[in-house]
Amino acid sequence: MDLGLKNKVAIIMGGTSGVGLKTAEMFLQEGARVAICGRDQKRMEAACQHLLQFAPADQVFAQTCDVTSKEDVHRFIDGTAAHFGSIDVLVNAAGQSVMGYFFDITDEQWRQQIDLKYFAIIYAVHAVYPHLKKQGGGRIININATLAKEPERHMVATAATRAGLLNLSKTLSQELAPDNILVNSVSLGLIATDQWERRRLKNAPDMDPTEYYNDLAKKRNIPMGRVGQPEEVASVILFLASEQASYVSGSTIEVAGALGKAL
Repeated sequence: MDLGLKNKVAIIMGGTSGVGLKTAEMFLQEGARVAICGRDQKRMEAACQHLLQFAPADQVFAQTCDVTSKEDVHRFIDGTAAHFGSIDVLVNAAGQSVMGYFFDITDEQWRQQIDLKYFAIIYAVHAVYPHLKKQGGGRIININATLAKEPERHMVATAATRAGLLNLSKTLSQELAPDNILVNSVSLGLIATDQWERRRLKNAPDMDPTEYYNDLAKKRNIPMGRVGQPEEVASVILFLASEQASYVSGSTIEVAGALGKAL
């Protein structure tokens, strides 16, 4: 199946590791051009070196950016448009979870989650909209989590902000439809990303990674019996960005191994 992504320009917010980096890699393999950003200069440089295995340097643009800074986000997105001449796809993949019950979460942690999971997307959509409209349309794909529909007490701040993003995505899909800008969400279950690997190294450093993730899948009662891989998420993102998904907007696709119970 030809996804029609050759020469398209895809921005991956939070594209220096995990799902974001894998998505950038797979866009390049489809012949697209990719822009990634991150706060950590060394991590971003390492991500660029990884991506250059799949495409020449002129197909990759990278810039330091704090996605919670309106000025940084506009600078990065406008810089991408200036570098490549256009923008076709925005993937909002930056995110970090905070574990804790309601009375354990500090005001600072609440603000951090709201800034990262909500305002970062607002800033990015504001910045990219003129470029997508100029192109005659485009795609916005927000990476979310099954927590948006099925909150867990020990992740109250993350679940609350994820629910807000789900609502925002649906509303944006309706408002931007006349401009042929399609907005969708991809909700993740347990995916073997760097975030989970850091937890493994902290909590079970001597445990074999395969054994750790298999045990995690059992504890979380994942029906498919395993955790997901970043490429399984990236494949869905690429489909939503493709010409094959030209009438898909306002949807949420769960990549969770049948973990979610909500409709």
